Amino acid sequence: MTAPALVTLAHGSRDPRSAATVEALAAETRRLRPDLRVEAAFLELAEPGFHAVVDRLVAEGHDEVVVVPLLLNEGYHAKVDVPRVVQEAMDRHARLQVRATRILGLEPAFLGVLDARLRDALRGARVRELDALVLAASGSSDTVANQAVARLARVWGARHHLPVVAAFASSAPPATGEAVRAFRREGRRHVAVASMFLAPGFLPDRAAELALEAGAVAVSEPLGADPELARTVLARYAVGAVELVPV
Repeated sequence: MTAPALVTLAHGSRDPRSAATVEALAAETRRLRPDLRVEAAFLELAEPGFHAVVDRLVAEGHDEVVVVPLLLNEGYHAKVDVPRVVQEAMDRHARLQVRATRILGLEPAFLGVLDARLRDALRGARVRELDALVLAASGSSDTVANQAVARLARVWGARHHLPVVAAFASSAPPATGEAVRAFRREGRRHVAVASMFLAPGFLPDRAAELALEAGAVAVSEPLGADPELARTVLARYAVGAVELVPV
């Protein structure tokens, strides 16, 4: 019996660095599970689109697909767009079964990846002292999603015994620049910003730009195609695959 195919589904961006990161994460996932068929797809703004990937899998004989949404928060895309395209795929192919798993989300394990990216940024900027941190994320009109980022920021701050505030690149205050300036008004001069984004693109770039303009000493790169993220993708897949087993 062939295992269900795995499709990692990202929102998509016009920035080619974003698609390259998503493809690299799919490649890392394949490296960890070479027995699985793993494909990357996008909701919009990048190719290949989700339906094109599913159509190809069906043409090759796959009738079960597990979709792992590469989303870090439970916003509109997770609640509306992903269920919509999954249902459309099953409507297009009568014998196809598709299960969407939980989103990638804000796993505490990702804080280790965040720390590694921030250490790289601090080395590059030759920074040896910190007195505050900002956790930058995309932001959402969904207040629950933003609260999840704030909770993760508190956990991260406790790890480092430093004050931490969450900041957002869109849809919610404060912006990264505002967060950095607020710390500087308190007399904190060594404020670093960690990027809780999956991949490079307009929002991470804007968040970094605003932070540096406000006086941040360093801004990290997004999480990227780290093995920790690939392991989380496979953990989500395992649950989805079990849900496809007939009861």
